[in-house]
Amino acid sequence: MRLLILGGTQFLGRAIAAHACAAGHDVTCAARGVAGAVPDGARFIRIDRDEPDGLAALSREAFDAVVDVSRHPGQVRRAVATLKQRTAHWTFVSTVSVYADNRTPGQRADTALLRAPAAPEIEHSTDEIYGAAKVACEQAVGANAFICRAGLIAGPEDPTGRFTYWPARFDRGGEILVPGTPDDAVQLIDVRDLANWIVHAAQTGLIGIFDGIGPSFTRGAFLAECARAVGSDCTFTWIDRAFLESHGVKRWTGPRSLPLWLPLPDFAGFNTRDTAPARDCGLTVRALAETARDTLLWVRTAGGPITGLTIDEERAVLAAWHASRVRSDIGDR
Repeated sequence: MRLLILGGTQFLGRAIAAHACAAGHDVTCAARGVAGAVPDGARFIRIDRDEPDGLAALSREAFDAVVDVSRHPGQVRRAVATLKQRTAHWTFVSTVSVYADNRTPGQRADTALLRAPAAPEIEHSTDEIYGAAKVACEQAVGANAFICRAGLIAGPEDPTGRFTYWPARFDRGGEILVPGTPDDAVQLIDVRDLANWIVHAAQTGLIGIFDGIGPSFTRGAFLAECARAVGSDCTFTWIDRAFLESHGVKRWTGPRSLPLWLPLPDFAGFNTRDTAPARDCGLTVRALAETARDTLLWVRTAGGPITGLTIDEERAVLAAWHASRVRSDIGDR
């Protein structure tokens, strides 16, 4: 199979290219080339998708399948106009952020309501319109494609540092601040499993809209499994939403955040999506322990990014929490 990846130099795109090369496919990665290098065995073509003729370098090329990971509607519209009619299979990697309802548990890709798309004149996505921009991208791609709505993607080479925070934190051991309750849900997928499935979809001609995520864990099970996987000697201190927010702890990602934490009930459905259709169509996932161990190894060897609370920030919040418990106990006497 001659596979074109529009991207292929970072995280998921790079993992897709690496898996396809390992499977013996003829892989071309087309990108600006500023995010990183393509995997061994892949061919690189430099393009700039923001330019009106940015895909000109591909005009004489022929491919059996295309994978597009862009978040920008203008880039996707130009790729579809230039390449889709002469390509047998098209994959667009979207996101579960396209959904309008994050509160209802157990939703499925084929029935869940979507956000309104970004306006037609919008060329570039921003963090504020990320979901709406991806809806616009999906609409530009059309129905005759494999649309994979990815959830949280974890594993080696993750540039966001979100999942990475937890194996790295377990590696330090000691008392660990954890958010919410043990019954809260967490849902993610290893980048290598998602890449494997995307290549499988191109090979088999899979068409349709799917949520590309692994199973849903309780937060307690998620933390315990990751801690065991890296051999951590640690204890968990569970702290509720109100206290965390009152002390400036942010959700999900970024500085002073607890990654993968989304407050309830606002996001009760975000981490509980029904992915049975994806599993029925070939998605397989490795054990969470393997993802945790491999991510920690990557951090140790490559120094990958980590986002979240710093050591001092975590200590300060824990100290404030324990002080509040002492005051509460005294007040009850």
